[in-house]
Parts: sequence; C-alpha cells; structure tokens
Amino acid sequence: MVQDIHQEKILILDFGSQYTQLIARRVREAHVYCELHPYDMTQDEIRAFAPKGIILSGGPKSVYEEGAPGLSDAVFELGVPVLGICYGMQVMSHHFGGLVVPAGKREYGHADLIAQGCPGPLFDGFFVEGKSPVWMSHGDHVERMPEGFETVARSDNAPVCAIENAELKLYGVQFHPEVSHTPRGEILIDTFVRKICGCTGQWTPGQIIDDAVARIREQVGHGQVILGLSGGVDSSVAAALIHRAIGDQLTCVFVDNGLLRLGEGDQVMATFAENLGVRVIRVDAEDRFMQALAGEPDPERKRKIIGNLFIEIFEEESARIEGASWLAQGTIYPDVIESAGGKTGKAHNIKSHHNVGGLPEFMKLKLLEPLRELFKDEVRAIGEELGLPHPMVWRHPFPGPGLGVRILGEVKKDYADILRRADAIYIEELFRTGHYDKISQAFAVFLPVKSVGVMGDGRTYEYVVALRAVETRDFMTAGWYPMPYADLARISNRIINEVKGVNRVVYDISSKPPATIEWE
Repeated sequence: MVQDIHQEKILILDFGSQYTQLIARRVREAHVYCELHPYDMTQDEIRAFAPKGIILSGGPKSVYEEGAPGLSDAVFELGVPVLGICYGMQVMSHHFGGLVVPAGKREYGHADLIAQGCPGPLFDGFFVEGKSPVWMSHGDHVERMPEGFETVARSDNAPVCAIENAELKLYGVQFHPEVSHTPRGEILIDTFVRKICGCTGQWTPGQIIDDAVARIREQVGHGQVILGLSGGVDSSVAAALIHRAIGDQLTCVFVDNGLLRLGEGDQVMATFAENLGVRVIRVDAEDRFMQALAGEPDPERKRKIIGNLFIEIFEEESARIEGASWLAQGTIYPDVIESAGGKTGKAHNIKSHHNVGGLPEFMKLKLLEPLRELFKDEVRAIGEELGLPHPMVWRHPFPGPGLGVRILGEVKKDYADILRRADAIYIEELFRTGHYDKISQAFAVFLPVKSVGVMGDGRTYEYVVALRAVETRDFMTAGWYPMPYADLARISNRIINEVKGVNRVVYDISSKPPATIEWE
C-alpha cells in the first residue's frame, strides 16, 4: 500500500510577499509537503486542510491600515504551531492585542539578530555566540507585544525581532529566514516543521514517485494519454514518470515547431524512442507556427498562440489514437505561481506559461499534470531516481514556447535560424570551459534591432544577440553569472564570425528581480 505523503503538510498563508514561494521551497527542502493558499482562506477550508503547522508569509501592507489583511480565528483554533514571518509576525501580534507602529528607522537588507535571554526551541542551532546575520525588509515593527508572548531577539533598529508564546506554540520573526541572504534561515524553517510541528519528512523522491504513479493509475484508468514532449527537463521527467505508471498507454507527441534548439528534434527522438522505449510521434509543424505567429510582437499573445496551436495539434494527433482522452504536461509549481499567483491568487501575474496560462478555455482532452506540485530541483531529483541520463536531467531549462520567447517581438524563420546557431555556439563554449554545470540557466536572445559594424573593410548593418546566464537555487530569484571576460570574448568572437547576420553580442547582467530570467 502506497503511503499518503500528503498527510503531513504545512499550510502557508500568503499575504502578498514576493518571497512566499521561497518559504514553500525551504519547507520542501525539509522533506515536508506544503501548499500556498490565500490569507483569506475560509475557516472550513483551513480545517479541512488539516495542517500539521501553519506559516504566515510577509506582505506589503501595514496591519493598522484600513482594509489590511487579517487572520481567521481558525488559524489558532486548530491548536497547531504557527510561525509568522515579517508581516505574518505583525498580523499575529495585532490579532492578539499587540501594537504595531511605523518604525522610526526602516530596515531593508542585512542586519544582525541579537538573542534576548534564552531563545526557545525554534532557534536551536540558529545563533552563534548570541548573534545571527539575517535579511530584513520592513517599515513597521512591533512596539508592544501581546499578552503571553516574550521577546527572544532584537536588532539594532528594532527592539522586537522575534517573539514566542511557548504555551500556544506561536512564533514570529521580523526577518526573512526563507531567503538565501539569511545564512542559517533553512535551519530555522527545518526546526519549525520537523521538531516543533512533528513532521517526519515523508516528501522524498522515492515516495513522491510511488505516490505519483499510484495517482496517475487511479486518474487515468484504462485511458490513453498523449504528452507534449519538448525535450526539456520537465516534459522529459513527466514522460518517464507516466511511462512507469501506465506503460504503453502513453504516447508522446513531439512537435517540431521550428522554435527548438539546434539538432534538438533528432536528439529527442533518439533519447526517448530509441533508448527509453517510449512511443513518440514526431510532427513537423514549423510552417504552421510561423504562419500563426506572423506579425505578432506581444509576448503574452505569442505565448497564447503557441499554446493554442500546441493543443490543436495534440488534439489532431489524439484523434488518431484510439481511446486518447488525456493530455499530459510537464507543468511545475513555479509555472503555476508565475502564471496566476499560484494557488494563492495574491501575487501579481508576471507572465503566462503556455502550459498554464496559454491553454484554450475549452479542450476535448482532460489534463494530466503529475509534476504540478513540484519545484525544479524536486523534478530533477525524481528524474535521477527514475534513471534518466544525467545530462538530460541537469540540462538547463528551456521554455515551453521555445525560441518564440527568446526572439523579441515578431517571430520569423530567419530570426530563429540565426538564434539557434548563436545559442548552440554559446552552450558549446560553456561546456568546453566548464561553466555549464556551474550555471543554472544560460541562453542567447535575438534582438530585432540592427547596429552598425565593420567587417574587413566594409560597413555592416546587422542584428544583435544578447547572452544570458544566471545562478539560482529556486528560479524565483536569480543573480547574473560572473563570466570571465576572456570566455565572453571568445564566445562573442565565434558568434560574430560564424553566424551570418550578427555583428554585435552583449551580456545581460540583470538580476531577478527586477528582471525575469527569460526576456519575454
């Protein structure tokens, strides 16, 4: 009998923080399942969720403002431990009668947390000689604590930076333990979910696979499934997982849309059809995609056009497969969060993903998304557990719309041809120089602008290619990769010399936020 790995779960109530998804990521790193839900989740929904513990996220509001987000009594009636982070600590204090006021001096960035007295169990292993560096992001602070709470830490600018009510197992921290800028933050979150909430850590790759296989079999029954195989990590792992669950009931449809990387079509067919024994149908649809995208410069419209056409082709192919009733996709949790604020609906919509926000309203096929609850590194972990080749599992992410969102503005065939050659040179050089495995994601972007150059003794007026490389733990925040100048120079020189139509190469040094990783 497969163990229900969703029995032990943490509820994260989202108050609109840009870091909320990172809280979920840290909980998952403790091998505990969690879900994000809106702060105004109903009392009945909270009780029905039956969490082992609750985490209250940060948020942009002030608790004393009219209409500021508040808390349901059900959060505390369950009797489970509660951890409030930043606004979460303030709203918990306010709920129990404490006083939150504008701070005389706001805190944004690094600060030293200083222990007060003997901090409780939440801070086991967190302080070193009574101090710990943390990341702050607040303009308000708790001036008067609620009755029954104690101060367990402060900073130079805030007299109350951590509070606890040991009897009720209520805890609050003004800083953000979920971000990488708080060095020992993951220890605090691990302590909360494992020691204080009593979770045993059932969310492991092997158990995730067993659970997913059982759910796929129950959901699909004797039906036939088609999967849109892109060659990227997510769709590849989804294919392997579904194939393990239902075998020949799965047919993969690989749509060659003219927006793939150089030689990718042949590589995908070789990997899956020849080596893994998965049934794969290859559809040459480059002309259809180019015609559909002609004249459309808007990124959101492009994503929806590509998504709709994918579904149209999948449904055409499904009509040829007797009993086909399911469309499988490699949708993962960050796709869901970025497309529509995830399950919380409180975050701003950043962009639509073709496999979430780009689907048509009415489809003949039912959706099967076995990776929808997983973050990228969880997907990679179960890919390795399933026995997929290491280079496939650790390949850099490739967007569902492919080069369609790496060509800025209107998509044209000659733009795609230029970009795929430039990108191939870039990736080849990253492997040659040993940078590829140190980078989380790297790719080239085609800019539909021309600049003046000179080659030989002649004037040129050709296109620009931008190179992007980032380092990240979770793809929610990212920093640009400090590529050595000599390597950049070689890559630039090769692209300009070997790719006709390009005379200028630039390197993107933007972080996320404020930029996104992809340009569109």
